[in-house]
Parts: sequence; structure tokens; C-alpha cells
Amino acid sequence: MTNAQSPEYGRLNPMLKALEKLVRCESPTEDLAACHEVVNVASDIAAQVLGTAAQIREIEGRPVFWWGDANPEIVLLAHLDTVWPKGSFQPLFEVNGDVIRGPGTFDMKVGFLQALFALKGIEGSVALVATTDEETGSHASRGLIKELSENAKAVLVLEASLDGKVKTGRKGTSMYQVKVHGRAAHAGLEPENGINSTVEISHLVLQLAALENAEHGTTVVPTMLSAGTTTNSVPDLAVLDIDARSYSTDELLRIDAAIRALKPQNSAARIEIVGGLNRPPLEPTATKALYERAEKVAATIGIPALGHASVGGASDGNFAAAAGAQVLDGLGAIGGGAHALTEWASVSAMHQRTDFLHAFIKDLLND
Repeated sequence: MTNAQSPEYGRLNPMLKALEKLVRCESPTEDLAACHEVVNVASDIAAQVLGTAAQIREIEGRPVFWWGDANPEIVLLAHLDTVWPKGSFQPLFEVNGDVIRGPGTFDMKVGFLQALFALKGIEGSVALVATTDEETGSHASRGLIKELSENAKAVLVLEASLDGKVKTGRKGTSMYQVKVHGRAAHAGLEPENGINSTVEISHLVLQLAALENAEHGTTVVPTMLSAGTTTNSVPDLAVLDIDARSYSTDELLRIDAAIRALKPQNSAARIEIVGGLNRPPLEPTATKALYERAEKVAATIGIPALGHASVGGASDGNFAAAAGAQVLDGLGAIGGGAHALTEWASVSAMHQRTDFLHAFIKDLLND
């Protein structure tokens, strides 16, 4: 059921129409052609809403949407890629009552559009920048984000909210892959001549789990694991992926040192480690001032208090804070189900959050 034309959503029709175009333009990070297409669609929408199209820049081989000042004091930071392979959702786009469903609605095409519409009538040193590789670690765009943030007085991140709350803290993340090289042998005839990589990596899994620290929210999670090639052979290779997160940089450094110091039980086995720190933590010291200011603006325009939260997921706001910027994250959609087939965003919240963001940008530019 689609009721985007209902009178109660009359003021939101342009936003919903634009959102439908963005969502129907599926944009999984790994599909570079799809990411080029979604940036082109977003640029066309910008031309309709703001009167001028966006620049489409190439950064390390990835398309980047850029609308506004070349050296902005206020950066609105978003991404247009999603985690969803094409064809993941049926129907692809749906509005039912106050609920919008579709791939990337909550994370984070609604947030991008809220920022775009919030810029209507804004004059000043501001830019909306949307990348296309956030969901896989921002390897191409992180340098750009750091450069922008070093010179900005505020970076507003349009990632989705947490039940409406903005995000004033995020864990830093580290990603690793550990390979254990053993030696193959026949599992029945002469297993004693092999070096069992499955057994070796099992010992490492237990050591990794013991590295967690609840006080700092430090998690060390062994995720994907594979070993061996046939059922009747001693496996000569095992591969383990590790997701480590913490609110503390010191904790991430501790985990990094511990992982790099891993040793095999069998001295004839060999351990190979790749990866490391992906995003530093977004700490409250980088968000406190903007959060307090945002609450004052919300009160001034008569909307409920925003509230704030710290979360385990990382975003490009982590890079911005590490570059020295004042950051406020979670300014995007109200809804839920990020990275899940239940992903949804609220129609009615789109307008309120757009009005708030417009007022917040004006307040920051008035300094």
C-alpha cells in the first residue's frame, strides 16, 4: 500500500517522491556502476530541490556527491551506498501509514534527503557531502573526510538516530583476519604427520574471546571461520575474521597488540595476521558542545528534546572527530531495522527533523 498522496502528507510529497527515486536506485557498495548511478540521481534531485546540481567528484576511484561550498565551515556528512544486494527487497519501495520500507531507507537515504531539503534557503559556508563506500569501511573516502573535518567548525552526520536520539558516542572499530598455516596429511592413514590448522585456530578463538573488557564496552568477536578442503584430510589452512570494538582508543591499542602477539600451540604452525584499526572511537568530548547547542535549537523551535546515546556501531563521524572537528551524529532518520529486512523509517519524522536541521544549520552559521 502506498499512501504518499494522502492529504496528511501533503507537505512531504516532494521528499517522498525524491526518496522513492533514491531507494529504487539500488546502490550496494560493491557495485560501482550502481553507486555512480545513485550519485547521478541524487545530483538531479539536488537540482530540483536547491536549483543547482551537485558536483560529482571521483575520490580514489569512488563517486562522491558534493553540493555547496568548496571549503565549508559546516559539513553535512552522509553516504548513499547500502548493504543490500540488488533484489533484496520486494516490494522495493513501500509507504504504509507512517512507515517507509525499502533498502537503505533508515541507513541512510532518508537522512541524506533530510539534509538536502534542510539546505533550502540556507546561505553560508556549508556543504552536503555523500560518499559511496561507508558500508565497507570508507577506505577510499576517509582521507577526504579527515581533510574536510580539519577545517570545519562543525560536522553533522546524517546517520540514522537511535529511537530518535542523536548519537554522541560511538565505539571505534578494528577488523582483522588471522590465517593459520598448518600441514596437510591423510586424516585416516597418518594424521600425526599433519599440523591441524582447525585445532590451532580453535585455541586462538578462546584467547580472543578472553580479551573483552565490559568496563570500556570492549568486544572481540570471532566472526567468519573456515578451515580445510576435504573431510578426510588434516586441514592445512584455517582463516578467521575478527571484529573488535571499544569506546576507548587505549583499549583498541591493547587488543591490537594482543592479536599481533598470538602464537600457535604447535611451533611448526605459522600465523599470518592482516588488518588493524578501522575507525577510532567517537568520544563525548567531540560531541558535547554541539549536542548542547542542538537541544537549545530544538527547544527554540518547539520540538521535543532530542536525547542522546552512545552506540556500538561506527560511522564516518569517527573519522571527523579524530581529525579534531566538533561532531554530532545520528541526525538522520527515525525508524529502525538497520541492515535487516525489517528496515523502516518514519514519514512524519522526516519533516520535523528537516525543520530542526535547517534551524540548527542557521544557528551554527550565525556565529
